[in-house]
Amino acid sequence: MSSVDSQQRVLSGMRPTGKLHLGHYHGVLKNWVKLQHEFECFFFVADWHALTTNYDDPSMIESSVWDMVIDWLAAGVNPGSATLFIQSRVPEHAELNLLLSMITPLGWLERVPTYKDQQEKLREKDLATYGFLGYPLLQSADILVYRAGRVPVGADQVSHVEITREIARRFNHLYGREPGFEEQAEAAIVKMGKKNAKLYRNLKKRYQEGGDMEALETARALLKEQQNISMGDSERLYGYIEGGGKIILPEPQALLTPDSKMPGLDGHKMSKSYGNTIGLREEPDTVAQKIRTMQTDPQRVRRTDPGEPEKCPVWGLHKVYSDNDTQEWVQKGCRSAGIGCLDCKKPVIDAIVEEQRPLHERAREYEGNPDLVRSIIDEGCEQARDAARDTLEEVRAAMGLRYR
Repeated sequence: MSSVDSQQRVLSGMRPTGKLHLGHYHGVLKNWVKLQHEFECFFFVADWHALTTNYDDPSMIESSVWDMVIDWLAAGVNPGSATLFIQSRVPEHAELNLLLSMITPLGWLERVPTYKDQQEKLREKDLATYGFLGYPLLQSADILVYRAGRVPVGADQVSHVEITREIARRFNHLYGREPGFEEQAEAAIVKMGKKNAKLYRNLKKRYQEGGDMEALETARALLKEQQNISMGDSERLYGYIEGGGKIILPEPQALLTPDSKMPGLDGHKMSKSYGNTIGLREEPDTVAQKIRTMQTDPQRVRRTDPGEPEKCPVWGLHKVYSDNDTQEWVQKGCRSAGIGCLDCKKPVIDAIVEEQRPLHERAREYEGNPDLVRSIIDEGCEQARDAARDTLEEVRAAMGLRYR
């Protein structure tokens, strides 16, 4: 029986599409660095996901994998605090994906909003493939194989966590009803002692009759404190209060991450497809060159022309990197033509170069030592496989596939 505390486990992954940029750093990696000290974190390279849209040209994937892992390490993701691994090196992802495909209605996959959006965005590619239709299910398998209770996502990815919850619920409903489930659950309640048993029954009634979510959370906390019942009984009672069977695959929660406020060099969202990025490990001279040549307010043709910061892409970078005094200096100086555009850009160049300094320092250790990077990933893959195997054992047993 699993002893995983799913609420303490976080799962997140990134597709290997080349070196990362500051949009990734502000949107994802800074959050990962924070989470690794608060939860048990699994961070993975989603190389199979890269194949769903790049199956016709996989040549970039391998080099992108190692570049991306070095970027993670440079950003401060610590292999001593989090498990870093490559998806395709843990074949349990594929096995769970296959087993879940047996119970997942096609309609659920077709209605995932990003399915239609991506087809529209990538119209030049042939995405009428089984792999592309099924990628939300593979994402669900990625999460459920670790029984991760929390998944950091942006608002546009919440639908993927929702379908994962539905699939987990359906799986538990189909396979969580072991013979004598209710009798075993009732016997477990008695083991809790009179006071706790009465409280559990009351919370169960409040949740099942009135949909009281607070009662459900209180009941979960109550079960976590119990010393008199086994982990198996505890999981039965989780399922019993929700009106289903034993929880084999816990339903994850979306851990909403703030949208990255990192604009690109043209003022639009920083993205490789727009060609407006500053690399995570960009050299200081290149950073300075890119920002010095940035487009500014088109009305400001001469140094003496007043400008409007809100119409200038450089102002977006000041909002990320500059303190209030510097922002005020920009607002006044630009509108009065008291400062030139190059004056305005200098504090941004300095701030970005300063932010990247520790990233460059950390990256140096790994850039010249590919064996060290590979050993970190090897160890992470082993840890991930151990966790994934535990889940698959229970899943196979529940589906009648344990031949012993």
